[in-house]
Amino acid sequence: MSPPWHHAWIGLGSNLDGPREHVERALSELERLPLTHRIAASRLYASSPVGPTDQPDYINAVAHLETRLSPLALLDQLQALEQRHGRVRGRRWGPRTLDLDLLLFDEQRITLPRLTVPHPEMTRRAFVLVPLFELAPSLVLDDKPLARLTAGLETRDLRTVLPQD
Repeated sequence: MSPPWHHAWIGLGSNLDGPREHVERALSELERLPLTHRIAASRLYASSPVGPTDQPDYINAVAHLETRLSPLALLDQLQALEQRHGRVRGRRWGPRTLDLDLLLFDEQRITLPRLTVPHPEMTRRAFVLVPLFELAPSLVLDDKPLARLTAGLETRDLRTVLPQD
């Protein structure tokens, strides 16, 4: 018997070495993860960095996946994908070629040394909640509708990235 399908939401971000290209390529590569397919992806958004401000702006998106992988197996695949994009883990919230965060996994709450789901910072970040709301406007997090969480965020720094010609 095959494992069940799970819904996972992935936050993508990049601000080094052609960030738009890293995010667009990663969105395609998520489709090719084992036992996984991408259901949808948000538009791309640009935002100022969180944390150290001596770095370029970020390009962000959110992807909705359906997967038969366990949360840790999916995390392993995401981290391997980051490595293929040249990710170097330096200072906290520092610049990166690609950052992939497992935001949600079904409605599970996971607290492990390597993984916390829902992602602990996501409800404070417009560059996560706005693209997530674009894909799942009826989603509820911690008994709060995503629409209400999104409405309470400062979004003037968030800019939609126009499609390239």
